[in-house]
Amino acid sequence: MSRVKQAVVLAGGEGTRLRPLTSTRPKPLLPVLGVPCIEYVIRSLAEAGVEQVFLACGYRSEDIRSALGGGERFGVDIELAFEREPMGTAGAVKLLEGRMDSTFVVGSGDTLTDADLGDLIDFHVRKGAEATMGLTEVELPEQFGIVGVSPDGRIERFKEKPRTEEVFSRVINAGTYVLEPEVLGMIPAGTKYDFSKDLYMDMLEKGRGLFATPLKGYWKDIGRPSDLYLANMEMASRRPLTEVPAGVRALGSCFFGRNVTATSARIVDSVIGAGCDIEGAVERCLLLDRVTLGKGASLRDCVIGEGCRVGAGASLKDCVLGDGAEVPPGTVLVGTNVEAGPPSEINIRKG
Repeated sequence: MSRVKQAVVLAGGEGTRLRPLTSTRPKPLLPVLGVPCIEYVIRSLAEAGVEQVFLACGYRSEDIRSALGGGERFGVDIELAFEREPMGTAGAVKLLEGRMDSTFVVGSGDTLTDADLGDLIDFHVRKGAEATMGLTEVELPEQFGIVGVSPDGRIERFKEKPRTEEVFSRVINAGTYVLEPEVLGMIPAGTKYDFSKDLYMDMLEKGRGLFATPLKGYWKDIGRPSDLYLANMEMASRRPLTEVPAGVRALGSCFFGRNVTATSARIVDSVIGAGCDIEGAVERCLLLDRVTLGKGASLRDCVIGEGCRVGAGASLKDCVLGDGAEVPPGTVLVGTNVEAGPPSEINIRKG
């Protein structure tokens, strides 16, 4: 059983690249199969034996408090730590320096993972590490921090967001760490400071005990609406098949939430949230809860926020709709984002 009882989950990001979906909710509350991303992280921490979770929050922190409560349903105690201004990933954890009294975990509330954190903690303890980084492998490492590791797990090289010609590995920093409390003393107070860009580079240069090991389990960075669609589809593929509602012709891989109603609907490779009402065609889309799609309307390669209404005969391709957006009947949109609002005030901008 893990001896680690404390964790910090970074949950302060605004998720600007995910707008308009994050115009009405913080990024950690974006749903995957109806469950906020941050819940997957908290459940992984609880399964690893963590009892106390600090949430480093900023943007729309009250929404996170309302969604998660005090943590009783997860079997942990949740406490919010508010950042008055962005302090960077390490700077946010520095604010809790006086509360961390032993080895602790740092996780990301806006990355989807169900990784076995017990293995990461055990590795950290076996190595006598000061800091241990969870790793994962991706196809496009240029968007992340790539890591070179020795046979015994010690980090030898690290490059944040390399150019293509600088890539030496597809193994990246997964944003999940196990730290000794003494490491917080290396972080300057009152300064914006990141783990990957600042702290770990400093530790590497000084030859400190910086180790890394692959995470075991699912991991996905959700940086754009298309990532949210893929995360939902990939998690759905790990679940038992859901029953296809009456009135739906389903093709490919489809997942349906509860109480979906439909009339002559054609749905292909999509995730349909609870309470949706579909009378048109949906292809390669993510529909959050309570979306209404009018007769003869079509959606292709779209992400549609909660409570949206798309009028009869409308056609949307490569679009993202914020929660509560309304699209009038017969509207044709390609490659646009639609903020919430009634049709007369519809706010459309290029994606």
